[in-house]
Amino acid sequence: MTRITVDVNDEWLEAAREELGTDTKVATINAALHAFAMRRKAAEIVAAFDSVQMDFSDSHQAWGYGGGRDLSRLAEDAREADAA
Repeated sequence: MTRITVDVNDEWLEAAREELGTDTKVATINAALHAFAMRRKAAEIVAAFDSVQMDFSDSHQAWGYGGGRDLSRLAEDAREADAA
């Protein structure tokens, strides 16, 4: 872990503490840095998905019998559960 001395805007630090729910300045700064690192990683993952050609034609057929979960009785089952 790196130890640094830095001047931080108190209003921004307090706003970040409230948003992140942290108790100390150190925890707030570490949580904010972690959040930005995760945001960058999420953007990289989204970019990876965006770079892949996807073909969803006929994908609706995958939800029928044998290709996934059969949802045809979903509403009826929910009504029966509510009635019980």
